[in-house]
Amino acid sequence: MNALLRSLPLMRSCKEAAALMVAREDRALRATERWALRVHLSMCKACPNFEAQLLTMRTAMRQWRHYSEQESEQQSERDGA
Repeated sequence: MNALLRSLPLMRSCKEAAALMVAREDRALRATERWALRVHLSMCKACPNFEAQLLTMRTAMRQWRHYSEQESEQQSERDGA
């Protein structure tokens, strides 16, 4: 990344943007972090793909958890019957 752009307060590298996307899964980002991530995602070609992959993984995990809960409930019903 250009050194001049990198010196701007809201500019982040792809590595930093990826860290923010992962952190966003566990905590609310501060306003400056949200803006920095938005700026980066608007300028980068690769990071929006990574963001979509994170969303896919989050959705898959949510579905798997739901499926596991249903399996446990069905097993409990079979064991109790």
